[in-house]
Amino acid sequence: MSTFVSDDVRLQLSAARLAGLKKVSRMRVQVGDHYYPVLRQWRDGFSVEEATAPLLRGLVDLYDGGRHVCQCLIIASESEAGERRYEFKRNTTAADKAPLDHYREPDAPIGLLPRD
Repeated sequence: MSTFVSDDVRLQLSAARLAGLKKVSRMRVQVGDHYYPVLRQWRDGFSVEEATAPLLRGLVDLYDGGRHVCQCLIIASESEAGERRYEFKRNTTAADKAPLDHYREPDAPIGLLPRD
């Protein structure tokens, strides 16, 4: 009995694996005006499909559906089995409001009422 797998079968299995990863992932990376599905994400990086995404580098934005998750400075790491992996040099969590430059007391007034 042989454990040899033909190149055609291996390519079809790899394509099916990548299609499955794209189907379940809501994550996407934005570079300029273009979006690419994120196949997998881990603490220090993420991967995209090698055949459909160009070689990415520099500052990119990661989205979970329509929610901006973080802005990242990335470098290409390696390619394997149709995936191109990227590592974070910097990963900054996105916020929906500007950060405060001072501490705000929890019971501080929100605004002032005008005097008549």
